[in-house]
Amino acid sequence: MNSSALFNQINIVPRWIIFTLDLLIGLLSMTGAYLIKYNFDLSALNYIQFSQNVLIISVISTIVFFAAKTYSGIIRYTSAQDSFRILFAVLISNGAFFILNMFSVATTKQPFISNSILIINALLCFLLMVTYRILVKYFFLYIKNLKLDKIRVIIYGAGQAGVAAKRTFDHDYKVNKNIIAFVDDDQRKVGKTIDGIKILDANDLLPLIEGHELDEIIFASYTIPLERKNKIVDICLENDIKVLNIPPHNVWPSGKLQPTQIQKINIEDLLNRKAIQIDITSIQNELKGKRILITGAAGSIGSEIVRQLLKFDIGLIIMCDQSETALHHMYLEIEDKHANTNFHAFVGDVKDENRMRHLFETYKPHYVYHAAAYKHVPLMEDNASEAIKTNVLGTKTIADLSVKHGVQKFVMISTDKAVNPTNVMGASKRIAEIYVQSLNKSISSKDFHFNNGLSKLNQTRPVTRFITTRFGNVLGSNGSVIPRFKEQIEKGGPVTVTHPEITRYFMTIPEACRLVLEAGCMGNGGEIYIFDMGKSVKIIELAKRMIRLAGLIPNQDIKIEYTGLRPGEKLFEELLNDNENTMPTHHEKIMIGKVREYLFNEIESQIYDLINHAKNNDDLQVVKVMKQIVHEFKSKNSVFEELDCISKVR
Repeated sequence: MNSSALFNQINIVPRWIIFTLDLLIGLLSMTGAYLIKYNFDLSALNYIQFSQNVLIISVISTIVFFAAKTYSGIIRYTSAQDSFRILFAVLISNGAFFILNMFSVATTKQPFISNSILIINALLCFLLMVTYRILVKYFFLYIKNLKLDKIRVIIYGAGQAGVAAKRTFDHDYKVNKNIIAFVDDDQRKVGKTIDGIKILDANDLLPLIEGHELDEIIFASYTIPLERKNKIVDICLENDIKVLNIPPHNVWPSGKLQPTQIQKINIEDLLNRKAIQIDITSIQNELKGKRILITGAAGSIGSEIVRQLLKFDIGLIIMCDQSETALHHMYLEIEDKHANTNFHAFVGDVKDENRMRHLFETYKPHYVYHAAAYKHVPLMEDNASEAIKTNVLGTKTIADLSVKHGVQKFVMISTDKAVNPTNVMGASKRIAEIYVQSLNKSISSKDFHFNNGLSKLNQTRPVTRFITTRFGNVLGSNGSVIPRFKEQIEKGGPVTVTHPEITRYFMTIPEACRLVLEAGCMGNGGEIYIFDMGKSVKIIELAKRMIRLAGLIPNQDIKIEYTGLRPGEKLFEELLNDNENTMPTHHEKIMIGKVREYLFNEIESQIYDLINHAKNNDDLQVVKVMKQIVHEFKSKNSVFEELDCISKVR
């Protein structure tokens, strides 16, 4: 019979048995105390007095042990907390007997028991009660370790998380792991032991990995440099060593690590970069007490902007989105975690001017973060008119209303696909960039007015400053490649990659949104801020790495298939086109893009023309006008490539 079957047959001992054993140990310790007191000379023992005192300590121990619940712990999981409970119970029971003894001396001049016997009894009782529990615990650990197929594990990090992981495995008989060592970068810990497990220098880890002396490595350190962590992970994957990760302490239920939380490392953990530092004080000073509107507030970026804003003393957060279900989920999240926050969920479509006008008139926002947009390239390639209605008309509607209602700052979320666009989505975002930038340039003019004649700028109101932020893909956003790969791997494949050479930039959602807040506060109007996206990632390598992290072998366990570039898709994304350059800012991760500027009156009339074609759902004419506005827009792998051919002939 193997140890797992044995463990399954051994039930948790009933509490009354533990309680009885504790009482028997109490009697045994009293007997031992008398024997020690009289040097094991039974002839010197007063049996009447001994019987009387055994009866008294039994009654007292029964009451105290029951009240202190010494029986409540599961013996095989005995911990320091159980030892303290036992110590407390032993001291109380013997203390009660001591008080009773003093009362007897004060009244009858005859003590029940010698104080030296009480002291010996307390020491023996505590020692025996703790010892038998430890023996049972180590017996179970011994049985657990009899398995011949133990998984050899190293824990990287000998701190709180590492120790918690080791003890979690000790307490779970279903876990078939043998911790062979801890490794740590802190030289002060190297050479010491934790629960009998030696702590090794992290520099000695690679020889252990390459020597095939372990099966798993668990990262329990949150300070390891990302470059080093990536190197270790790659070597582990090459040597078929499973890599696991422990989440930060703040997500442990009730502050206690659960076995289910020790999971395979996520690709996001390896793509994350050094934490972005932002000027919290400046942001707080600028946003304090303000009413802030976030469009697309239920989307990946919009929802994270809301979460980031919740850290500041905001007057009112207005969350606007047309997706009722997603907005409701966001509403419930804030209600649960930030009950005292002043916020409102507003269901509405940014291209619905009447609905948006009602929003501005009702809530009068000071700041607008415009994250609402259609973003999926292939879909927008097939639905060009809808891309214009939301990404251009929607942006124009919110921007115009921001000017009319005296919004102080308008921060637009753009994309690297707006640079040298090869698809409708990217070009629509570039047109939105052009509109808000040209609007910002013209807005200070005294004779500025909208061509539709709806309103003239009231110069007594604050002049709206328009700021654009441009960055690439964010990890884990809705519909992005990483969640799709995860889903395909869970289904057993195949994992689909469009092209073997395709690359993309990646940034975490919180990182991007922190930079959005920072750029929004530093902007004076008219800037297009470019975020440092780091190095581009080859998607095929990303796919292979994710398969290996799942404990599988690419093209053996999980097949990788190439599906070809999708409509409008290009191999390499760019943050600047050939005619643009950047200027640094005080933040090393944020640059100002120097881009071509447009005259507002000219671009406004072209955009009106574009929107009219979109309202008529004339996709071909829509794309023609888009190419007239954005000269660098060259379609790829798209039905609209013929328009580029026609323009070349002309």
